[in-house]
Amino acid sequence: MALTNTQKSHIQQVISNCLRNKFKNYKPESSNMPFHFRLLGKDRLALYSFIHSLNTSFGISIFEPVAKSLALLNFANAELQQIAGTHISTEAQRVIQDIIDDLTTATIYPNKSNEIEAIRKVCQKGAIRKVKPTKIDLKVTAKDNTVYLFDLKTAKPNIGNFKEYKRMLLEWVAVTLAVNPTANVQTLIAIPYNPYEPQPYNRWKMRGMLDLENELKVAEEFWDFLGGKGAYNELLDCFEQAGIELRPQIDEYFKNFNTK
Repeated sequence: MALTNTQKSHIQQVISNCLRNKFKNYKPESSNMPFHFRLLGKDRLALYSFIHSLNTSFGISIFEPVAKSLALLNFANAELQQIAGTHISTEAQRVIQDIIDDLTTATIYPNKSNEIEAIRKVCQKGAIRKVKPTKIDLKVTAKDNTVYLFDLKTAKPNIGNFKEYKRMLLEWVAVTLAVNPTANVQTLIAIPYNPYEPQPYNRWKMRGMLDLENELKVAEEFWDFLGGKGAYNELLDCFEQAGIELRPQIDEYFKNFNTK
């Protein structure tokens, strides 16, 4: 589904506003690098520092608001930085730990559908404990009331942390079902772009812990899921157009760092 010109314009505006806010609030680190200054120039070092700062906050500053805007084109609702729930049953915690243990020892293979149903059976059994799960980066509600909870990761997440990522996804399921045992909830990791392109993303390292078909969306899979087929490439065009529009402001901003 192609984006209309109005939709493209709106997304470009979201991107531009995010970058303008970044310029407005950005304060370069005041580290003294005299050799680098003289070799490269203060403006280039300031640009490098800005890009590094932008990279660390790209998810919250740009990817999340853009993802929300894109999702609202096709879904009933989209929200950022949400709480999945505040209570979990002790039986659900036990089931989650059993799943993690079995995946760690390769006793079972990841199967999100089976895991959700196992949690659903015990979601209100045992004692109910108050918990504080990780916040959801993007919550999307489909028109059929299916709820998709996304955690947006950097392009190269730490593979050693995938056990904790898996636990987080399962806990989101458990706290959601503790309130509504019949809810249709899906929890996923989203990686906004593939740094290895044109080579495929290195998924094999995650295979033992994540159900790759149902718990992971990378680059085009993620953006096309939100905005429809072709949304990823059109989104790249939106970023390019926003960059062209902002280029004079960007150049003017970094002129302030030129060596006199």
